[in-house]
Amino acid sequence: MTEKRIHLIRHGEVYNPEGVLYERLPGFNLSDRGRAMARRTAETLVAAQTPLTRLYASPLERAQQSAQPISELFELPIHPEPRIIEAGNRFRGRRNFDSARVLLQPQMWRYLYNPRIPSWGEPYVDMAQRMIEAMDEAWAATDSGDVALVSHQLPIWTVHRYLAGEKLYHDARKRRCALSSVTTFERDDSTGVFVEVGYRDPNSGVDAIDEGAV
Repeated sequence: MTEKRIHLIRHGEVYNPEGVLYERLPGFNLSDRGRAMARRTAETLVAAQTPLTRLYASPLERAQQSAQPISELFELPIHPEPRIIEAGNRFRGRRNFDSARVLLQPQMWRYLYNPRIPSWGEPYVDMAQRMIEAMDEAWAATDSGDVALVSHQLPIWTVHRYLAGEKLYHDARKRRCALSSVTTFERDDSTGVFVEVGYRDPNSGVDAIDEGAV
């Protein structure tokens, strides 16, 4: 079907007052604002008459909570999908992980030798492969209509760059993957490859705190 699409949706704002890199650590839930953001994104999908028939989410709390309003509005169960989980990172649980202060932690120096992998976390190529495997299976499991996968910033951005043929190494400050945003793909019938066809940021005017992402 030409209308069949896959939507990669990032979770909403997380309650993280200490500004730690939460990675896959348990207990990091959406803030009240994050819940409102997730709801607004779900309502945007409804308003656009998105023919959503299947819903997946990363097993982490913030993704499951972000999928909940989509589940309610579209009357769909949430299928947990571990392959769309956040990227692994050696700096999990630490503060100031993205500043020069990390150089004051000698025990972490051994992880900084190659940012192109990156040496401090899950390899970009592994992340892209697991995400695309999940997208492939979700596509095959959906007979008609669209499918949504609620995931995390770095996995979504890595898929974007991988499918666009861009280098996976990038400046994290320049990612185009806002909280509760929607990145949409179709599949090229001739090649079987996913092609990005849209990006929406339903919460672009919200003063959200985007801190703690890998």
